[in-house]
Amino acid sequence: MMLKIVKYPEPVLSQPGEPVTEFDDELRKLVADMFETMYAAQGIGLAAPQVAVPKRVTVIDLSMGKDPEQKLVLINPEIIHRDGKQYEEEGCLSFPDIREKVQRAWTVTVRAQDEYGKWFEMDGEELLSRAFQHEIDHLDGMLFIFRMSALKRDLALRKIRKMQREGTW
Repeated sequence: MMLKIVKYPEPVLSQPGEPVTEFDDELRKLVADMFETMYAAQGIGLAAPQVAVPKRVTVIDLSMGKDPEQKLVLINPEIIHRDGKQYEEEGCLSFPDIREKVQRAWTVTVRAQDEYGKWFEMDGEELLSRAFQHEIDHLDGMLFIFRMSALKRDLALRKIRKMQREGTW
Protein backbone atom coordinates (compact mmCIF):
# COMPACT_ATOMS: atom_id res chain seq x y z
CA MET A 1 0.00 0.00 0.00
CA MET A 2 1.30 3.41 -0.94
CA LEU A 3 1.90 5.74 1.97
CA LYS A 4 1.90 9.53 1.87
CA ILE A 5 5.35 11.09 2.16
CA VAL A 6 5.17 14.13 4.40
CA LYS A 7 7.09 17.27 3.57
CA TYR A 8 9.01 19.74 5.69
CA PRO A 9 7.96 21.42 8.03
CA GLU A 10 5.70 18.55 9.18
CA PRO A 11 6.48 18.21 12.95
CA VAL A 12 7.01 14.40 12.84
CA LEU A 13 10.14 15.03 10.72
CA SER A 14 11.83 16.99 13.51
CA GLN A 15 11.12 14.56 16.34
CA PRO A 16 13.23 11.51 17.26
CA GLY A 17 11.52 8.23 16.37
CA GLU A 18 10.38 5.82 19.07
CA PRO A 19 12.34 2.56 19.40
CA VAL A 20 10.59 -0.49 17.94
CA THR A 21 9.83 -3.16 20.54
CA GLU A 22 7.34 -5.39 18.70
CA PHE A 23 8.53 -7.28 15.64
CA ASP A 24 5.20 -8.45 14.29
CA ASP A 25 3.22 -8.65 11.05
CA GLU A 26 2.18 -5.02 11.44
CA LEU A 27 5.86 -3.97 11.40
CA ARG A 28 6.60 -6.16 8.36
CA LYS A 29 3.59 -4.62 6.55
CA LEU A 30 4.95 -1.14 7.33
CA VAL A 31 8.34 -2.16 5.91
CA ALA A 32 6.74 -3.55 2.72
CA ASP A 33 4.62 -0.39 2.32
CA MET A 34 7.70 1.78 2.84
CA PHE A 35 9.58 -0.04 0.08
CA GLU A 36 6.60 0.34 -2.28
CA THR A 37 6.31 4.05 -1.45
CA MET A 38 10.07 4.64 -1.81
CA TYR A 39 10.20 2.92 -5.22
CA ALA A 40 7.18 4.89 -6.47
CA ALA A 41 8.93 8.11 -5.42
CA GLN A 42 12.20 6.95 -7.06
CA GLY A 43 14.15 7.18 -3.83
CA ILE A 44 16.97 5.07 -2.41
CA GLY A 45 16.01 5.48 1.25
CA LEU A 46 12.94 6.20 3.33
CA ALA A 47 12.54 6.60 7.08
CA ALA A 48 9.28 5.92 8.92
CA PRO A 49 8.91 9.55 10.11
CA GLN A 50 8.76 10.53 6.42
CA VAL A 51 5.48 8.60 6.18
CA ALA A 52 4.22 10.09 9.48
CA VAL A 53 5.14 7.01 11.55
CA PRO A 54 7.29 8.14 14.51
CA LYS A 55 9.28 4.87 14.75
CA ARG A 56 12.96 4.00 14.32
CA VAL A 57 12.49 2.15 11.02
CA THR A 58 14.19 2.82 7.70
CA VAL A 59 14.49 1.06 4.35
CA ILE A 60 17.30 1.50 1.83
CA ASP A 61 17.83 0.12 -1.67
CA LEU A 62 20.56 1.69 -3.79
CA SER A 63 19.35 -0.34 -6.81
CA MET A 64 15.91 1.34 -6.63
CA GLY A 65 14.18 -2.04 -6.83
CA LYS A 66 16.32 -3.55 -9.58
CA ASP A 67 18.26 -5.96 -7.31
CA PRO A 68 16.32 -7.62 -4.46
CA GLU A 69 19.64 -8.50 -2.77
CA GLN A 70 20.25 -4.79 -2.09
CA LYS A 71 17.07 -4.26 -0.04
CA LEU A 72 18.04 -3.23 3.49
CA VAL A 73 15.79 -2.89 6.52
CA LEU A 74 17.25 -1.14 9.55
CA ILE A 75 15.23 -1.06 12.74
CA ASN A 76 16.53 0.78 15.81
CA PRO A 77 19.78 1.54 13.95
CA GLU A 78 22.76 3.35 15.36
CA ILE A 79 26.08 4.34 13.85
CA ILE A 80 28.83 2.72 15.89
CA HIS A 81 31.83 3.82 13.82
CA ARG A 82 32.62 6.65 11.35
CA ASP A 83 35.73 7.26 9.29
CA GLY A 84 36.84 9.74 6.64
CA LYS A 85 34.89 12.52 4.97
CA GLN A 86 32.90 13.07 1.80
CA TYR A 87 31.12 16.14 0.53
CA GLU A 88 28.43 15.15 -1.97
CA GLU A 89 25.01 16.22 -3.16
CA GLU A 90 21.96 14.80 -1.42
CA GLY A 91 18.26 15.04 -1.91
CA CYS A 92 15.34 13.98 0.27
CA LEU A 93 11.84 12.76 -0.52
CA SER A 94 10.50 15.13 2.17
CA PHE A 95 12.25 18.04 0.40
CA PRO A 96 11.30 17.63 -3.26
CA ASP A 97 13.31 19.84 -5.61
CA ILE A 98 15.94 20.61 -2.94
CA ARG A 99 19.40 19.16 -3.60
CA GLU A 100 22.59 20.29 -1.97
CA LYS A 101 26.04 19.11 -0.96
CA VAL A 102 26.50 18.04 2.65
CA GLN A 103 29.44 16.59 4.50
CA ARG A 104 29.21 13.01 5.73
CA ALA A 105 31.61 10.31 6.88
CA TRP A 106 33.15 8.27 4.02
CA THR A 107 32.52 4.96 5.81
CA VAL A 108 30.25 3.99 8.67
CA THR A 109 29.39 0.85 10.58
CA VAL A 110 25.79 0.53 11.66
CA ARG A 111 24.23 -1.76 14.22
CA ALA A 112 20.53 -2.46 13.70
CA GLN A 113 17.79 -5.05 13.85
CA ASP A 114 16.00 -6.65 10.93
CA GLU A 115 12.20 -6.88 10.69
CA TYR A 116 12.28 -10.04 12.86
CA GLY A 117 14.31 -8.40 15.65
CA LYS A 118 17.66 -10.04 14.84
CA TRP A 119 20.66 -7.75 15.49
CA PHE A 120 23.33 -7.28 12.80
CA GLU A 121 26.20 -4.96 11.94
CA MET A 122 26.98 -3.68 8.47
CA ASP A 123 29.59 -1.43 6.91
CA GLY A 124 28.81 1.12 4.23
CA GLU A 125 31.00 3.43 2.23
CA GLU A 126 30.43 6.23 -0.23
CA LEU A 127 26.74 6.28 -1.33
CA LEU A 128 25.63 3.54 1.10
CA SER A 129 27.39 5.39 3.93
CA ARG A 130 25.56 8.59 2.98
CA ALA A 131 22.23 6.74 2.82
CA PHE A 132 22.81 5.20 6.27
CA GLN A 133 23.68 8.59 7.75
CA HIS A 134 20.84 10.45 6.01
CA GLU A 135 18.17 7.94 7.08
CA ILE A 136 19.45 7.56 10.65
CA ASP A 137 19.45 11.37 10.88
CA HIS A 138 15.71 11.22 10.06
CA LEU A 139 15.20 8.78 12.92
CA ASP A 140 16.99 11.22 15.23
CA GLY A 141 14.83 14.17 14.10
CA MET A 142 17.74 15.73 12.15
CA LEU A 143 17.04 16.92 8.60
CA PHE A 144 19.63 17.23 5.87
CA ILE A 145 19.00 20.95 5.41
CA PHE A 146 20.51 21.44 8.86
CA ARG A 147 23.71 19.83 7.59
CA MET A 148 23.99 22.48 4.84
CA SER A 149 25.89 25.71 5.23
CA ALA A 150 23.82 28.51 6.75
CA LEU A 151 23.68 30.31 3.39
CA LYS A 152 22.53 27.22 1.43
CA ARG A 153 19.99 26.37 4.15
CA ASP A 154 18.57 29.92 4.04
CA LEU A 155 18.24 29.71 0.24
CA ALA A 156 16.53 26.30 0.49
CA LEU A 157 14.09 27.56 3.13
CA ARG A 158 13.28 30.63 1.01
CA LYS A 159 12.60 28.35 -1.97
CA ILE A 160 10.27 26.22 0.18
CA ARG A 161 8.39 29.28 1.48
CA LYS A 162 7.97 30.55 -2.10
CA MET A 163 6.62 27.16 -3.22
CA GLN A 164 4.27 27.11 -0.21
CA ARG A 165 2.91 30.55 -1.19
CA GLU A 166 2.43 29.33 -4.77
CA GLY A 167 0.70 26.15 -3.59
CA THR A 168 3.30 23.87 -5.18
CA TRP A 169 4.79 22.51 -1.91
